[in-house]
Amino acid sequence: MQIKIFDTTLRDGEQSPGFSMNLAEKVEMAIQLEKLGVDVMEAGFAIASSGDFKSITEIGKSVKNTTVASLARAVPKDIDMAVEALQYAKYPRIHTFIATSDIHMKYKLRKSEDEVLETAREMVKYAKKFCEDVEFSAEDASRTRPEFLYKVLEEVIKAGATVVNIPDTVGYTTPQEFFNLIYGIRTNVVGADKVDISVHCHNDLGMAVANSLSAVRAGATQVECTVNGIGERAGNAALEEIVMNICTRSDLYPFPTKVNTQEIYRTSKLLTKITGIRVQPNKAIVGENAFAHEAGIHQHGVLENKETYEIMTPEAIGITENQLVLGKHSGRHAFVDRVESLGFTIDEKNLDEVFLAFKELADKKKVVSDRDIEALIHVQRVQTPEIYKLERFVINAGNTITTTSSVRLHYKDEIIESVKASHDGAIDASYKAIDELVDKKFELEDFVISSVTGGTDAQGEVRVRIKDENNKVYNGYGVNLDIVEASILAYINAINAMLSNEG
Repeated sequence: MQIKIFDTTLRDGEQSPGFSMNLAEKVEMAIQLEKLGVDVMEAGFAIASSGDFKSITEIGKSVKNTTVASLARAVPKDIDMAVEALQYAKYPRIHTFIATSDIHMKYKLRKSEDEVLETAREMVKYAKKFCEDVEFSAEDASRTRPEFLYKVLEEVIKAGATVVNIPDTVGYTTPQEFFNLIYGIRTNVVGADKVDISVHCHNDLGMAVANSLSAVRAGATQVECTVNGIGERAGNAALEEIVMNICTRSDLYPFPTKVNTQEIYRTSKLLTKITGIRVQPNKAIVGENAFAHEAGIHQHGVLENKETYEIMTPEAIGITENQLVLGKHSGRHAFVDRVESLGFTIDEKNLDEVFLAFKELADKKKVVSDRDIEALIHVQRVQTPEIYKLERFVINAGNTITTTSSVRLHYKDEIIESVKASHDGAIDASYKAIDELVDKKFELEDFVISSVTGGTDAQGEVRVRIKDENNKVYNGYGVNLDIVEASILAYINAINAMLSNEG
């Protein structure tokens, strides 16, 4: 039996605060998820917004081998919108849902059991008219009375559902409880052996991965999860933890997945670069400390035999040692070879731009690392139409004077410039100057500075998040050896994303 991996990073993950992505970023993430080898990717909630609708459509055009799903409430207009958004997908799936727990039926839906049962059955039938692959979710299933849940699942299977999903919507259940629930469905629901039984666990009590794995042992054949465990509230079950548990403990979970584990680390890093939100250092599998050994007794054991303290290798998830030192004398062939070994595919035009940026960096920095190259590639990939473009900036600063920043931008074939002062330093002064030039209302929500590598010659990596008057959020990214320039580039990148969306 193979376990199918249903990734909902682009839907459940992306809708959580701080994790929003623009269209280009969603498509890039979708292409990487396909490379990772997920069976299904939930591209969005078609009726939720025009942005979600466009994302599903474009992802459907871009993805060739993976099923693309759209979420839809159990109402005809939602399903109609999902059908339209999925029209270009080679393998489309409609994922419709309705709540089945007493508390949700009484206070949210204000419907009786019979009404919910009829709605579930009829909407699966309706979706089946347009799409062969229909998934039904019983929202808040872990708090639903099993007898009623069994009845609902039997009816939707009769109506044509190919997947029935059992969500622990509020992260309430425990591994043993969830095992019993899934085992009960497997043994009591007529037709359960003819469909995939899926689980979707939230992490409110920190049990999402444990509950998902318990469900697998009870007979679930699909697990819904997200990269880095992102998602609403405390997040979802983490894809990388699910997959590596199955790989590492095949004695307990003798059920393979199609995931290419060597793409896990790259997928995690891409998500953090797109969203600007890093995982904590001690995060399982993909955290910076996941394969670090500081205690002397651990170091000694690992040097003698890695299996003393490493139950999996860094290489298994795609972390490799630098095989080639690149510097200012490195040629295009060596650079292209390194880019390809890092797992990136770039067209000729964009490769020219990244190689030029590499040569400029190599002139300033003795050795260019893999992480430097990844940062340069990401800068190229997150570029939006350059409505505003930095020409130059000049900072006048010191510990006995008020800092001033003169910023000059290209805008519509014009050169515009502003000078602003700030007691809070060069970045604040620069941002005030840019605000005056752009003359739009928005708010800086988040600002994060980090270094790409160690050392005093490290590139500075800046991620900003701004919010417009409609509370829509836009991310910006900049990287440069000069942290002030990186900050300015990130700010302009976010502003261009906002203006591109407006017009």
